[in-house]
Order: sequence, then structure tokens, then C-alpha cells
Amino acid sequence: MSEREVAVTGIGMVTPPGLGREATWDGLCAGEGLGAFDEDLAGLPVDFSCRVPGFDGNALLGRRITWRNDRFIHLAMVAAREAVADAALDPAVWDAPRVAIVIGTASNGGDRWPQEYRNLDEGRVEAISPTALLRSLPNMVAGEVSKDLRALGPCLTTSTACASGATAVGTARDLLRAGACDIAIAGGTDSARVPMGSAAFYRMQALSRRCHDPAGASRPFDADRDGFVLSEGAAMLILERPLHARARGARVRGYLSGYGASSDGYHATRPDPEGAGARRAVEAALADARAELAEVHHVNAHGTSTPLNDEVEAAMLSAVFRTPPPVTSLKGVIGHSLGAAGAVDAACTVLSLERQLIPPTANLDRLDDGMDLDVVTKIARRHRMEGALSNSFGFGGQNAVLFFRAA
Repeated sequence: MSEREVAVTGIGMVTPPGLGREATWDGLCAGEGLGAFDEDLAGLPVDFSCRVPGFDGNALLGRRITWRNDRFIHLAMVAAREAVADAALDPAVWDAPRVAIVIGTASNGGDRWPQEYRNLDEGRVEAISPTALLRSLPNMVAGEVSKDLRALGPCLTTSTACASGATAVGTARDLLRAGACDIAIAGGTDSARVPMGSAAFYRMQALSRRCHDPAGASRPFDADRDGFVLSEGAAMLILERPLHARARGARVRGYLSGYGASSDGYHATRPDPEGAGARRAVEAALADARAELAEVHHVNAHGTSTPLNDEVEAAMLSAVFRTPPPVTSLKGVIGHSLGAAGAVDAACTVLSLERQLIPPTANLDRLDDGMDLDVVTKIARRHRMEGALSNSFGFGGQNAVLFFRAA
């Protein structure tokens, strides 16, 4: 551990396995896909998703907060509260101007826009909610968490498509290194399992069409994969400069040692077929961490279950490592939560290092021909690990990779 690294002292998550870090971890280790019919998507060509079960924003946050904000903000606020509690921090007494917030989001959600458009189309302008605009602005998720937790330092939102959550964690690390804060609440959130989201991704041919088998639809690296499954969720990490964490006697779950980012500069939706941009991000993360390839003992892959992404990522990993370390993709269980995915992957990479356990990739029955990967399947695997990568890639050629070390 060095002062170049930052300590991860708290984790909070809200995901399809359930509310909280431990519910998420247990669900991921169970290794069963959670895709299911979604009544909000009834009648659409793809009518299933991975939804956070039993999430009652009114009970968790209060009716006024839930009325004022969209679901992607509700999820983020609950995850942030858990992360702060996990880090044994008290917002009532911390040095608020030294606490930063960086949260990534890709789609925001837009769950209540259809009703507002109906009001507009029907000429009922006075029926449009005065919060319609505010509750869907990307920056409002960071603003609401700032207000809720009284964190008054730098307050940022990142948007790099499906890499947004990882970009947020890396950006927060940069703020800590620069001395702009002592503590950062960093992560991602999204809730895009709404009719327009499903319809738009369907038209792009990005979604799995396994309506007959939604639980088995998300199948990263499987020969029969046909697209991703829409999901939702949020994950937040508490990051601190090591000196600050030591001074207050904090428990450290792991260290963020390296961050690398790049752009493919190739296509709006398809990854560079050579994987050059993704490889640059991996190499940049390792260089930033001053780590050798031999120090990477696990890769938490982006692994979306789309034909092109998984093929390119697998080839890139084989090219970088020759013999890649054990790989997993959480999206087999929880689907693709877009802007939240990179933060969920980052949080679970830290937990894997802490617990020396790799959750399995759900629904992988037959590894695609030509993929030379050791993918963890069926059951969670005990594995000795000191360092691990968390990969996140997104539309627009966005690449963000994080390297974590065990505490």
C-alpha cells in the first residue's frame, strides 16, 4: 500500500438480488440468472428485465424525496447511505467540505416522462409536474446525495455510457490524489428498464429476445448468447486517502491502485474489433498502479452477453495475458444496469479480493468457440488473489478499467 493508492472503506449496493451489499453478494454467489417478466414492459417485443425486488422508496427515503426524484436517484441515495454506514462515518460530524461525490449514470431512467408527454400532447400543461425536469437531470443524483448526506466538496456526475460507474470511481480517485478531498462517495446508478429503454435497445438489436427463458437470457461468453438483459441498480464506494483512513482507525476492504481510460474512436455502438482501446485502458490501469501482469489474479469482465462485446473482450484478454486469470461476469446473474454496472463490478471486485471468492458467471453452458478463457461457472470459486481488474466498456467507444489490490 502506498499513498498513491486510495482505500475502499465502505460499500453500499441496491441490485436485483436485493437491497444491500450482502444480499447482492449472496445472490451473485448463488449464480442463477434473475431475468423475469416485467409488467412495466408488457406488450413489448422484449418484456423481461432484472428488477430490484421490493424497493419501496417511500419507506426508505420518505414520500417527499421519492415524489421529487426519479427511481435512479432513489437507488443511489439508498446505496450511498449504506456505504457511509459501512465505513463507520457520521455525516453529522465529518468535515463536509472535504467530502466529494462522483456518481456515474448513463440513461438516468426516465420512468415518469411518458406521463408528462401525455400531459403535453393533451394540452394539459398545468398538469406537468414542476419537478419533471429536475428529477431527470443527470447531475441531480449527485446533488441529491450531497444534500442528503451533507457532503459539500466537489460534486460531479460522469456519463460515459456503460462505463459511467467505473469512470466515476476513477475520477474520485483522481480528486483524492490531487488533495481536493479526504473522502469521496463514488459509484453509479441507472434504472433504464422502462418501455422506451426496452423498445430502443430492441430496435438496436442489443437485447436478448429469450422471452421464453428470461432467467437464462443473460449468458456472457456463452456460444448461444444473443444480447443483454436490461437491469437497474446502484453501487457506491467510500474512498479515502490512506492517511485519512488510518488516522480515524477505519477498516479497509481493499485499495484502488490503478485507473485507466481510453476511447476506441471507432463506432457508436460496436467495439473496435481489435480491442485496441480496451487494451490501452487495461495497460493504463496497470501502469498507473505500477503493477505487472503477474499481479492480476482475477478479471471481473464487462461481459454483457452481446455477441460482439464478449468476443472482443475475450480476445483482448487473451492477447494481454496469453493465459488470462480466472474471469467472471456478474451480468449473467443481474443483467446489465448500464451506468451502474461499472460501480457494481468495482464493488464486487473489492469483495472478491476481501473474501478470496469469485462469483460464478450464470448461464454459461458452452464457452464460445475460440475463447481461451478460464471463466468461473456454476459455483463460486475459492481463489488466492492479491490483485484484480474490473473492466467497463460503453457505447461511443468508452473504456474504463480499475485495478484493485487486497487490503
